[in-house]
Amino acid sequence: MEIFYDQNKNLVKLSLKKIEWNQEAKHVLVICQYKNQWLLTNHKVRGLEFPGGKREISETTTQTAHREVMEETGGIIDRLHWIAAYQVFGEKPFVKDVFFAKINQLNEKDDYLETDGPVLITGDIIKLRWHESFSFIMKDDVIKYCLTYIQNELLKEKKG
Repeated sequence: MEIFYDQNKNLVKLSLKKIEWNQEAKHVLVICQYKNQWLLTNHKVRGLEFPGGKREISETTTQTAHREVMEETGGIIDRLHWIAAYQVFGEKPFVKDVFFAKINQLNEKDDYLETDGPVLITGDIIKLRWHESFSFIMKDDVIKYCLTYIQNELLKEKKG
């Protein structure tokens, strides 16, 4: 388990193994790849970030991941892997599930809701995420730990 503080000075606990939290995940973050590029969305307020959002009452977090990726990027998920869960101990504590998604199709949409739609990024996203155009969410250690896991474990398997 990784333990650190976010930019708002909230305690964060991240686990790359499924464990029991004191509450279930009500949010998702979906780290997406489309044709060997990182698929992000341009949030109208926060900037560039991976898609994600709140789980609807009747949904599982897997269903939420599919819905949020479609709503915010037009992406259709081909393969979805649960990566981690993390809990933020802020004013209103919450748990979020993190997924890695391979996208096989991007559909153009008239409306991407609270975002300006998909953005494809090539290169080292761990370094690129510090640019001012990226959301504060991307600068969090959750992103660093999850991207490192994806690159070292999931993507390495596909190359070997």
